[in-house]
Amino acid sequence: MAGVTQLLSRTGRPRSDSTKAALAALVTMVLWSSAFVGIRAVGDVFSPAPLALLRLAVASVTLTALVTLGSRRLPPRPRGRTSWLLVGAYGVLWLCCYTVALNAAELHLDAGTAALLVNIAPLLVTFGAGAFLGEGFPRPLLLGGAVGMGGIVIIGLGTESEGDWIGVALCLTAAVLYATGVLIQKKAMRTVDAATITWLGCLIGTAVLLPWTPRLVDELVAAPTAAVLGAVYLGVFPTAIGFSTWAYALKRTDAGTLSVSTYAVPALSVLMSWVLLDEIPTAYGLVGGAVCLTGVAVSRYRRRRTTTPVAEPVAGESV
Repeated sequence: MAGVTQLLSRTGRPRSDSTKAALAALVTMVLWSSAFVGIRAVGDVFSPAPLALLRLAVASVTLTALVTLGSRRLPPRPRGRTSWLLVGAYGVLWLCCYTVALNAAELHLDAGTAALLVNIAPLLVTFGAGAFLGEGFPRPLLLGGAVGMGGIVIIGLGTESEGDWIGVALCLTAAVLYATGVLIQKKAMRTVDAATITWLGCLIGTAVLLPWTPRLVDELVAAPTAAVLGAVYLGVFPTAIGFSTWAYALKRTDAGTLSVSTYAVPALSVLMSWVLLDEIPTAYGLVGGAVCLTGVAVSRYRRRRTTTPVAEPVAGESV
């Protein structure tokens, strides 16, 4: 994971932490968008908990390799009982329980609908961060959140889903777990660095899911190679790299502002489905995607501070 953050520092010419954070967020959005398609593709081969176990196990191995190869010493461990509790809660609620809930939801709903429902989470994070993390409620953030939610509604108008209420309930549960995980992660990162919390979170999530190892082994034996590679992709890219770049960005950005950026995920999912699965988007999908991206842009707007020029003294005047 250290290698991921080092790569962000070396690529291009980032001039500030905000630029690096924006690049990291962009990587996260692209990878998380691909996860909805990937989960749907392998969901018929792996059941929800074993797929989550495989995904987090692959992510744990990947992050361990990046940590050991990227630096001579391991990241510092969390200090104090509170820090460990926050890291543990983050690993269990978001990386473990959220992943299982989303996997189960996509057995009942298509990937696009799942992405739409889960993306009520940014709105929950926005209000949670304002209420519990002291980030307040800036007007651009609230307006951008409202615009982004409007874009999701527009995309939903063109979605023909045959999913049932179980899938809807699971997606809403995943959204709550997602939002709670972000708030806990942001709180924990006041004392724990981004590399440590992501790495340990994946290890903790893997440990919680170990009881499903026998079932995972049985499913791996019967799984086609393409499905196994798809699950490995989910572990390496959307999880190991995606959550690392997310943590990097979250360390340098308000939780509410960064979460609203994830309104880009449904828009990107529409485009990926078009390119990878030949699913031609509806007019609602194209318009809604554009509105989602507009909401992201509005939420990140910051008025430039103007400085009043200091008048130079006129000759002969006393200063």
